[in-house]
Amino acid sequence: MSFPSTPLHPPAVVLTTTPSLRHLPVNLFASVMGLSGLALAWRQAAGQFGAPAVVGEAIGAFALAVFGVLAAAYLAKLARHPDAVVAEFRHPVAGNFFGTIAIAVLLLSAVLQPYGSTLAGVVWTLGTAATFLLSGVVVSRLLRGGIDAKLAVPAWVIPGVATLDIAVTGARMPMAWAAEVNWAAMALGTVLALVLLVMVLSRLVHHDALAGAMVPSLMVLIGPFAVGFLAYTAMTGAVDRFASMLFYFALFIFIVLAPKVFRRDVPFAPSWWAIGFPLAALGNAALHYAAAHAGWPLQALALALLAFLTVVLAVLTVRTLRIAIDGRLLAG
Repeated sequence: MSFPSTPLHPPAVVLTTTPSLRHLPVNLFASVMGLSGLALAWRQAAGQFGAPAVVGEAIGAFALAVFGVLAAAYLAKLARHPDAVVAEFRHPVAGNFFGTIAIAVLLLSAVLQPYGSTLAGVVWTLGTAATFLLSGVVVSRLLRGGIDAKLAVPAWVIPGVATLDIAVTGARMPMAWAAEVNWAAMALGTVLALVLLVMVLSRLVHHDALAGAMVPSLMVLIGPFAVGFLAYTAMTGAVDRFASMLFYFALFIFIVLAPKVFRRDVPFAPSWWAIGFPLAALGNAALHYAAAHAGWPLQALALALLAFLTVVLAVLTVRTLRIAIDGRLLAG
């Protein structure tokens, strides 16, 4: 793993614009996705391997706090700079990152589940409604036509993955109507994720390489398979042959993409958080797969992915706090 290096004594930062909430990127909500996924992975590891339970719960509390801060800040941006929010939502690339808010809410419902099923159900319902609404907006935009194929970047897959996350987090919801909603989400999320994935892969193969700042988003391509595995096993209650296919292909995509993403020449930016949730989904999938198929190689793989995910998100958290403190985060 290699993040772009930072000098021990960096020169004074010269901001080209005055820091402002106008420049707060919606893709920062991906940090909540990654942290929530990490919390759920450590919670799984506590029951599976005897890891300290407090680790997962502490990370979950931190994820909730981060969401609270980001939600308050983004609502302030909406109040002060509504034109910037509208422009971000309408942007053919940035607009897809609004799906990170919906996914964050869905994952937080799973984080909250042990502390109150009613609260978790309310949070999940809100996240589910937002996700279905976003999916409708995305499909409506695509059907307008006239979209440049070069704009089909990995972020396009987020709405499909978000819909699959309804089933991942909702399989244990006690409401009588939740089961049909979950199956509807499985149907919509599966088709939408695969269709958008094909469009993105076509762009990556036939057009210029992604700009440096967008390279970390390649990890989003793991999402349809890792999240698909989690959704399928949550709904069927079994890790069968089809689930095995989803898991191993997600692992293959990670192995192929890791050398392309973790390079020193890829500059650090908030967009790096795009790697968090796909890695967390793969880590959770590995833990569930190892639990269903006993054997030390699978257990070692699951623990290695959990350790890797933990280190990566710790680095991203520190580096994000650093640019927030020195003003670069909101400098535009």
